[in-house]
Amino acid sequence: MSEERDEALRHQEKMRKRKRVQDREVAEKTIEKGLLAVNTGPGKGKSTAAFGLALRMLGRGKRVVVVQFIKGAWSTGERIALERFDDLLEWHTMGEGFTWETQDRARDVAACARAWDVARVALEREDVALVVLDELNIALRYDYLPLETVLDDLAARPEMQHVVVTGRNAPPALIETADLVTEMILVKHHFKAGVKAQEGIEF
Repeated sequence: MSEERDEALRHQEKMRKRKRVQDREVAEKTIEKGLLAVNTGPGKGKSTAAFGLALRMLGRGKRVVVVQFIKGAWSTGERIALERFDDLLEWHTMGEGFTWETQDRARDVAACARAWDVARVALEREDVALVVLDELNIALRYDYLPLETVLDDLAARPEMQHVVVTGRNAPPALIETADLVTEMILVKHHFKAGVKAQEGIEF
């Protein structure tokens, strides 16, 4: 019994020290600004994480704009769910499907240019708290949009506006500019075992 009590006291003291360190570290952080976040990497969940952030913003009563650069206009669970906040959410699906489906570079470039026109308007709006640029990294990877223009427009956005960019192969210049970069690592994927895309999981 005494040994268990001693262990409990050691744990309590360890957690007290940890709390002091944590509280000091949190107190040192005083900057408040709009963040540029990038979700990239070969693993699943980049867009899902971005839409989770959108849900958090909507839950706080803040306005969100989603611009999808590649994905076509198929019905997805996240769009259906988030559109319940239709007074705060604007959703623009501007892509025509993945590049291997269209097989038409000029058409893909034109679609991405139209999408960036919509994104630029959102990036100029003081009332928009979060802009989700879904699969923008793919558009940049294939040079469907000029990277310099994208970086300039991101830099010129309102000071407190947050942006999250998704897609594999984020360009190094975007990673360098970003405040937060998360790389999704593929460890195992059910698709490799022959499991098809399923409602509520992939869409």
